[in-house]
Parts: sequence; C-alpha cells; structure tokens
Amino acid sequence: MSTNYPFSMSEEKKMPQYSADSIQALEGMEHVRMRPSMYIGDVGTRGLHHLVYEVVDNSIDEALAGHCDIIKVIINEDNSITTEDNGRGIPVDIHKKEGVSALEVVMTKIGAGGKFDKDSYKVSGGLHGVGVSCVNALSESLTARVFREGKIWEQTYERGKSLAAVATVGTADHTGTVVTFKPDPQIFKQTLEYNYETLALRMRELAYLNKGITITIIDERNKDEKGEFIQDTFFSEEGLKEFINFLDESREAIIKDVISMEGEKNGIPVEVAMVYNTSFSENLHSYVNNINTQEGGTHLSGFRRGLTSTLKKYADSSGLLDKLKFDIAGDDFREGLTAIVSVKVAEPQFEGQTKTKLGNREVTSAVSQAVSEMLENYLEENPNDAKTIVQKVILAAQARHAARKAREMVQRKTVMSGGGLPGKLSDCSEQDPTLCEVFLVEGDSAGGTAKQGRDRNFQAILPLRGKILNVEKAMQHKVFENEEIRNIYTALGVTIGTEEDSKALNLEKLRYHKVVIMCDADVDGSHISTLILTFLFRYMKELIESGYVYIATPPLYLVKKGAKKSYAWNDDQRDRLMQEFGSGSSIQRYKGLGEMNAEQLWETTMNPEMRTLRQVTIDNGGEADRVFSMLMGDEVPPRREFIEKNAIYANIDA
Repeated sequence: MSTNYPFSMSEEKKMPQYSADSIQALEGMEHVRMRPSMYIGDVGTRGLHHLVYEVVDNSIDEALAGHCDIIKVIINEDNSITTEDNGRGIPVDIHKKEGVSALEVVMTKIGAGGKFDKDSYKVSGGLHGVGVSCVNALSESLTARVFREGKIWEQTYERGKSLAAVATVGTADHTGTVVTFKPDPQIFKQTLEYNYETLALRMRELAYLNKGITITIIDERNKDEKGEFIQDTFFSEEGLKEFINFLDESREAIIKDVISMEGEKNGIPVEVAMVYNTSFSENLHSYVNNINTQEGGTHLSGFRRGLTSTLKKYADSSGLLDKLKFDIAGDDFREGLTAIVSVKVAEPQFEGQTKTKLGNREVTSAVSQAVSEMLENYLEENPNDAKTIVQKVILAAQARHAARKAREMVQRKTVMSGGGLPGKLSDCSEQDPTLCEVFLVEGDSAGGTAKQGRDRNFQAILPLRGKILNVEKAMQHKVFENEEIRNIYTALGVTIGTEEDSKALNLEKLRYHKVVIMCDADVDGSHISTLILTFLFRYMKELIESGYVYIATPPLYLVKKGAKKSYAWNDDQRDRLMQEFGSGSSIQRYKGLGEMNAEQLWETTMNPEMRTLRQVTIDNGGEADRVFSMLMGDEVPPRREFIEKNAIYANIDA
C-alpha cells in the first residue's frame, strides 16, 4: 500500500467541526467474533463480500456529507482488500470519554462512529456504525491509514485489537482514509477468495445511486491481454436515469424518455426513475441510503400509490377506458414497468436484521407525493406518451382477465385430491417437505433413467418435455396455459396468487424444499436450464429467495483404464485424469443424461454423499433482472456480447 495518496477534493464545504467529540461509542463488541452472522448475515461468500461493502459505505457516507468524490477498491494479490477515499479522514485526536484516539474508538468499538452525530452525517448506509469495527473484528489483520491535518496517521490491528497506539508515519498535503484488511480464516472457513464481478456489480450500483462519485475497482490478482491489472471505473452523471437505461438495455421502450425526478418531500430526499417497455414483467428496485431493500417497504408502497392514483386519474379523464367492461387493477399499471426508487432517511427503521424492508411510515406519503407530481407533469407535457402508457395498461388488464381463467384451471388441478398431481411425476414416499427433493429433468429418456436411479424415499422426478415456454416473451395467460409450467405448479403444490397479486406463492404448501434443475451438460441443456430459471425468477421468485432452488452438475467425461474409472466435470479434470491413468486409458464423453445408466446417474449427480449441487441465489436483484431480460429477450447484440464475455465460464459450468 502506497503512502502517496493520489486523490484530492477541489473544494471543501463548510460544515460543523468533525472531531473526536463527534464520535459516540455506544457499546462494546464482545461477541462479534462469537456470532458474526448477527452482524454480516453469514460467514460464507456473501458475508465475505459484505465486509468490503461496509468499509466502502464509510466512504460513501463521506460523499453524502459532501466531502468525498473519489473511491478506490483494490483486491490485493493475497486476497486482502484495500479501500481508499479522499474524504476528511477519520478523526485521530483523543476521545474524551474513551481516552484513546478517535480512530481507535471507531475501529474497535461497536456502534462507534460519526454517523451517530447528526452534525457530522445527515444520513448514512452501512450497519449504523457497527460496520468498520465489525470488519476489524472479523479480520486477521487490518491497517488504517488516515491523511489529515497535514500528517499521515496509522494504526494496525489483529482480530479487532490494536497492536500499538495511533502514530504519525509521514506528512500529507491532502485528506482521506485508506483501510487494508485481510479476512480471518478462523471465521471464513468456506472461502477467503473474493469474486471480482460480485464486487464490481456493487460498485457500479453505488455509482448510479450516488451520481458524481468516481468509483474504481482493481483486481491485482489477474491481468488482461495488455498485461495490466483487471479494473473498472464507474461514474454516473445522471444517476438513476442512467441506471434505468442500463437495466433496460435489452428491452424496447414504448416512451421516448426515462421519467425521473429528484427532490425533497417532507424533509426526505427522494429520487425516482421509471420507463415503460414492451415486456410483460414488472421490475421495481428500491433503495434506502444505498441499501437494496429487496423486500420493499414503505417507500415502495408510496411509489405504487402515487403511480396508480395518478395514472388512473389520467386514464379516467382521457376517455380511453370508456369501452372497457371491467375495472383496472394496480398490477395493470405496472406491467412492462422498470422503476427505481431511492430515498435517504436520517433514521431508517428496518424490519429484520437483514434490512430488506423499510418500516418508516412517513416515507410513504413523501414518495407518493413526489411520484404524483412527477407523473402529472410528464403526462401533461407528453400527451402521446401518456396515451401509449394508458393503452399498455388496457392491454395488461385484458391479458389479466384472460390469465385469470388459466390460473383458475391450474388452481383446480393443484387442489384436486388423488389425481391432482401430474401423471409424469414420480413422487417420493416421504411426506416431510424439508426432507424431500424433486428433480426437474430434461426429456422423458433422462427422466426414465433418473426414476430408476433415484432413492424413492425422498427423491421425486418430474420429466419436462423439450424446451419450456420462454416466459420473458409470453403474456401471463399463455404462461398459465402451458402444460409443462402447469405440471411444475401442480407437482410443487404451491398455489398461485390472487388476481391482485398474481405471482405471489403460498410456500406453506410447497411439497419439496429442494427443487433441482437437472439438464444435459451441453449448450441445449444450458438453454433449458436458463428457460426454467427465467420462469422461476419471474413467477416463483420466493423459491429462489428461500434457498430452495438448485442446479445439478452431471459430469462431462468418464475416464477408464481397466477396472479403474473416474469422472470429470471439465476439460482440465479430464486431462489430469488422463495423465494420472497413463497410456491405455479411454474417455467416454457424455452428450446427455440419457447416455448414463441409472447407477452412473445416481453415483455422480443424485447421490447426496457424492454429488455437487449449485444453489441458486439472488445477490443483486437488478443485475439478475437485467441478465434474464438480456438472455431471453429479443435484442441480439447485448446477448452476443454477454455470451462472448462469459463463454469460458459457460463452458466450465456446462
């Protein structure tokens, strides 16, 4: 880590003094290491990456306060992380209550931070001050370097404890903070390796949510074709408008501009951007203080209220609804809508420790008013676009009524006793859904092999004929009329939601807590897997969010020499086995599941003692939405670019 800090702010804004007195220590941090999941969610891959987000959040807070506009994140060669910013630098003077440097208080006391002092920070993200101290506690080592008051201050820690007092190590002509930390292998036993793409996605998201900030991420473990470290720099001038265009790059807009607003309502900063497209899905993304609130909350309720009331008022007055024989529902106004709502709340109240749902009631009216004013102005100034939106709403309402009949047909089949389950389903004998798993298998041939090889006690098999419907391009009633999709619904036992919330599932009726997609390890198999995942993401998202969806990984090769045999899942493993077995060995390439006999399929892909299942998770809802839309939509260029960029990974995963 260099002592030459490269960044500077062009102008320092006048605000109340930021000093040791601004730092308030709320409590100790005795059991952070004992119960880390309480603070960072888990100690797997997600928790590992969360450490980076917490440190970066401190820099973002400086930016929100007007004191930082450049942030850098470096994945070092040893998988340690360095974050740099050009903020004011953490205070280093002696904290009156604690009797040590404020830097040490921030780094070693849970709940200590300037964000509790309203003169220092109006709003903040992160874990409300516990972030950087938790990172310190869960790191094998951490070094904090502060550029402040013309000096460079430094302190080093091991597993949350300082090794020596804060000391000056040089002079500086700028301000900022540099933190380098190495996660503790005693805590993160699953993996210590950072995924560049995962971190880059979050940095890009932060750049869109905080326009005017330059965020650079560098991977010093890998180099590109020019011999330079892999890196990306993210900067957004227009914020959410650019974010919307990025998310919707593979969809066709039906209005000429992104509708957007930025302002303050009832003392709450609100930023909204939205656009209508030709798709049949609703894609709403919400943030509070840069935190992705995946479960929504009062800000999303306010958006829906403002959108529905304003559009309904306009549609009624336009006369376009006069010939419609039924009422318009809330869902109809959101079909084909992509929208982002971002609010900054001084004292956010989140439901649950994961902070995925906002509970502040005052935010509802603030967002609702902001959206109403934004839409009223847009509809008045853009009558052609307004008419296009209303016509889209009418089509959505007509399709919804058609879908109701198809949905009721699925419901009748689901609740029927005896013959209610699909004829193709080979069920298991176990009744406890927590012990049961169902394999969605590509084709009748592979399905037959899987039925012979399975453990009938807890494994069910549902063969799917060919490629299921691409729901990204299909209206809702076509989805519910599709036989393969109806079979999935009835086999799983879940009920489809009401007309008002047509995609909500009743997970209490779910018959299996492992839903395993098992397709051939080739291009067609990957396509079918993606079709199934697209359906689950759009219509059974709760299954994925609850951790019930998995992908099986059948082998590509069988390497044999005499009685000796071993399986390979990629070319590297095959080559290694060939070298190990020596001359005279033979290779069998599995083109599909049907080429394996029942014993081989059980041994490699279905046996819980031997198999590898990849759990499907949604780390970034916006990115998942964008990728599914791109892969399964009509636009070819972005899909080709994505495949070319990820082809090597696709081959490995296949």
